[in-house]
This record gives sequence, structure tokens and C-alpha cells, in this order.
Amino acid sequence: MTTVARPAATAASAASAASAADRNQPRSAAPAQPVPLPSVHTRVLLTWIAVFSALTAVQLVLGPYVAGFPMLLRTLVITGVVVPAVVYALVPNLLKVRAAVLRRRH
Repeated sequence: MTTVARPAATAASAASAASAADRNQPRSAAPAQPVPLPSVHTRVLLTWIAVFSALTAVQLVLGPYVAGFPMLLRTLVITGVVVPAVVYALVPNLLKVRAAVLRRRH
């Protein structure tokens, strides 16, 4: 296997590449300010909204299929679907929506 030596980039070509990259970036009036973390009460409310809606949806979809299961097995199946959905999808997306709303207000 043969390797080919490449010439080192010059300072002028590096500067032109950097300015080309800057031109491709969207310009905003001010840098986005980070939104402060929500209070514990806000997190409780957002988590409750996510859990309630996920439990309702999963009960509607899986309810007929797990109706004959013993209560503990039925709870295991439903929470096995709901908990990952809430932790990985619903709560993070609700926090993003909250941050977008707060940024838009300011």
C-alpha cells in the first residue's frame, strides 16, 4: 500500500476556509441565552403531564391485550413501555418546548 504525501495547508487557504465556513452560518441578532433550569415544581408538573398522557395512551392501545394478565404482570408490561417513553422522549421534549417558549417570550 502506497501513501501519498499531501502538501500542508497554507495560512491563506486556512483563513479562506474559515471565512467560507463563517458565511455559511446563520446570523442572529444576539447569541441565544441559556434558559434556566426549571424549578422542582415545574419538573413535577411536566413529568406528571408526560406520565398521565403516556399511561392513558398505552392503556388504550395495550389494555385489551393485557386485560387477562395478573395485575402485577399487567403493571410490569405497561410500565415497561411507559417509563422509557417518558424518560427518553416525553420529558426531554417537554423541556425543549418549555425552553423554546421562554426564549420566544424574551
